[in-house]
Amino acid sequence: MIRTRALKSAPVGVVSKILRLLEALNASSTGLRLKDIAEQTAINKSTAYRFLAHLETERYLYRDEYGAYMVGPKLVRLGSGISYQTTLRRISRPLLHDLWKVTSETVNLGILDGQDVLYLDVVQSPHPFRMVTHAGTWRPLYCTSMGKALAAFLSSAEKEHVLSSLQFEQLTPHTITRLSRFRKELEKIRERGYALDDEEATLGARCVGAPILLEGKVAAAISIAGPTTRIARERIPFYVRAVVAAAQAISRQLGTT
Repeated sequence: MIRTRALKSAPVGVVSKILRLLEALNASSTGLRLKDIAEQTAINKSTAYRFLAHLETERYLYRDEYGAYMVGPKLVRLGSGISYQTTLRRISRPLLHDLWKVTSETVNLGILDGQDVLYLDVVQSPHPFRMVTHAGTWRPLYCTSMGKALAAFLSSAEKEHVLSSLQFEQLTPHTITRLSRFRKELEKIRERGYALDDEEATLGARCVGAPILLEGKVAAAISIAGPTTRIARERIPFYVRAVVAAAQAISRQLGTT
């Protein structure tokens, strides 16, 4: 009984306060502002801010452009229970919009799902004639720039696992349908740091993709997609620079140095 009373009357420690902060953020799917966090946890606002700022600096928390805190990629990887896809979309969204402003083409964010690319987010081109894709759809990895970028930057073991069960389908006259040729394509992509879909999925469409890396491992990929009349061959270097820069910026936000 004496021990129980002592525990109850003891001041709340730093660890306990941090856990209360994390529990509040874990329960929110959209993130919380400092004021809401302080109210929900009954922690002094200045104290809460000090803890939150430190956790954000260490990449365990992420704060969006509206000032809302949410669980960051590092903590997600430790098993926080927050959807990694939601965190990835939230972190990437402002940078996808920046890429959209620079290119005026459809911008995509995707992750590897088996032998396909799962589109997590799409910012549609403002042009009437554009390449239309929707979030939540799947496309084959062997004929999309995001899929190629994802496959090229997998570890050797992961890459072999994916390639061993890959089934090719001739979608256009330009589609790669031989595994040996696809392996060579992945080697080139890894060397130069970006991938192209040159009318391989859809005739008249060209896409440029680049990997998003987290602690040296490929976590996702982004791409821009548009008609070959606008993404002309002589303009490819411009789009490559823009896509690679955006992918690197997202990688930095995720915590990659």
